[in-house]
Amino acid sequence: MNNYLISEAIGDIAGSAYESKSHRIKEYDKVKLFSSRAHFTDDTVLTFACAEAFIDHLDMTMNLWKCGNEHRHAGFSSKFKLWMSSHHPQPYRCLGNGAAMRCSSAGWLAQTEEECIRMATETAAPTHNHPEGIKGAIATALTIFHLKNGKDKEFVRTQILNTNYPDWADKPYADIHDDYSFNSTCEGTVGPAIICFLESKDYVDCIKLAISLGGDADTLAAIAGPMAYTYFKKMPAALVSQAIRKLSDWMVDVSVRFDKVVNDDVI
Repeated sequence: MNNYLISEAIGDIAGSAYESKSHRIKEYDKVKLFSSRAHFTDDTVLTFACAEAFIDHLDMTMNLWKCGNEHRHAGFSSKFKLWMSSHHPQPYRCLGNGAAMRCSSAGWLAQTEEECIRMATETAAPTHNHPEGIKGAIATALTIFHLKNGKDKEFVRTQILNTNYPDWADKPYADIHDDYSFNSTCEGTVGPAIICFLESKDYVDCIKLAISLGGDADTLAAIAGPMAYTYFKKMPAALVSQAIRKLSDWMVDVSVRFDKVVNDDVI
């Protein structure tokens, strides 16, 4: 496999067109990948920043700060913008879904469950050091880690979703779809994203299910996309090419080098 990080970028880019209140969508069949409004957002910037920090042995906080400041118009929250403006950035106990959307590299790189938990925590802690923020990153990364190592959807449902977000564990997609609305917390995003993965038939189906929940579309798809790719092991080549063309040069470089590290099992 290759293009691990691209599986997040596709979800983020595709979902970006449907994130704003005026463009949120509930109709699965009307989701277009990619629309003319599609672009990468802070989700992709910080996902690649975390991956770069791991493979190049950089300080996680400072690499998130640097990469964020190089893409200040990527759609960061007001609190994250304040964090980026500081010369001595400190965590601000955020419980938002930003912790879960940027941590996928931990799941792919980790060799043990304990290492995955440690690495996921490292991606979240510079800003999202609230217990719910940390939990969101860990649950997301562990899903990828266990799928990478051959676990099935039932394992994800019982051991990750039910353990971390029991209120979501027994809810099928059809039951949450109509009433689901925009939610920027880990608690309100990670569970639904996992449900989108669990009920998906392939990678594209997962992305479209996430977007058509009508919520924080880019982040839902950025979280669910890597899970689907890890499990199904396939993404349409055309989507991969389209996403790569929209990325910054440094992101493309990190993607190529990250693939090599993951496939060689060496950090």
